Amino acid sequence: MNTLAKHELDDQKLRSMARDLRFYPVGVRNPETLTHQHIMSFNREGYIKGIRVFDDAEIAQIRRYFDELLERVLAEGESSYSIISAHLKYGRAYDLLKHPRIVALVKDLLGENVIGWGSHYFCKLPHDGKTVPWHQDASYWPLTPSKTLTVWLAIDDADVENSCMRFIPGSHHLGHLTYEMTEDRERNLLSQEVVDAEELGEPVNVELDAGEVSIHSDLLLHSSEANDSDRRRCGLALRYCAVEVRAQLGFNERGVVVSGQDLQHHWANPSRPTENHVC
Repeated sequence: MNTLAKHELDDQKLRSMARDLRFYPVGVRNPETLTHQHIMSFNREGYIKGIRVFDDAEIAQIRRYFDELLERVLAEGESSYSIISAHLKYGRAYDLLKHPRIVALVKDLLGENVIGWGSHYFCKLPHDGKTVPWHQDASYWPLTPSKTLTVWLAIDDADVENSCMRFIPGSHHLGHLTYEMTEDRERNLLSQEVVDAEELGEPVNVELDAGEVSIHSDLLLHSSEANDSDRRRCGLALRYCAVEVRAQLGFNERGVVVSGQDLQHHWANPSRPTENHVC
């Protein structure tokens, strides 16, 4: 089965599922790390950005690890975008998914019982020509209800020049939007596109310094342009959901309990993988 046919088959399966894809306002009554203003902004705009998690020395170490990992992946014939579900393969990615400073941010939005289920390195190499079309993450995931968010950790500085993410504020309130399957797979990194998305609001650029994070709802429209600069732009997308979210198509096998408990044992809670190389 070719790639296009697989994407279309996966899309058919997702469209046939009964999923509750509407935004539920989030936030605990007494947040410990985020401010009440952060939470209000997330509920209103669908995102928050520019939160410093790692200092320069810490993010430099994380970057060195990724540099080594990327070199190995490329040598194996894979692409810079292929490091998906990294926490199931690489101990260092697992550690970042469970990192106390990151989880503390998520707990202030989703509550005490949190599942970390996804980790994807989005690495745009210089002049790689790939765009990320306007989309909602929820369209791709067999999860319900829609109580999922992404923490995007900037491993490199991300700015307009090297293709930082773009958000359409407030678009998470529009519900699950109609999309089309993308045809230009040479240029478009993803298989779906919400056409004419910019008619729904004015995009904002999500510029981040390395070591900072943004957090966005799974219903927020976002995209990024091709990286036409001489600099790499890498970020690690870490996916989290409230423990009551239910997963189909085996997605529950990816879920790690990062805070609290999963009393119904819906999520597999895999242990930390080991690695045979040292960075």
